[in-house]
Amino acid sequence: MTDRQPDNDNGAQTPAPKRLSPAAQRALAEAQARRAAIDAEAAARPPETDGRGGLEPVRYGDWEIKGLTADF
Repeated sequence: MTDRQPDNDNGAQTPAPKRLSPAAQRALAEAQARRAAIDAEAAARPPETDGRGGLEPVRYGDWEIKGLTADF
């Protein structure tokens, strides 16, 4: 038995999706819930006047700009 499945479009092989452990699935669900709570809280705030625009760079507890993060 192989861990690859045939691709229907051109016959090429694609890797089968990895199965996550229950602990990994719980961790991903918890992280998604935390991000949703943070985003909901940010949406409830009044808009900033003359701010930098875009998303708040410290919204996840790290300073993030252009994909680079730094802890405080």
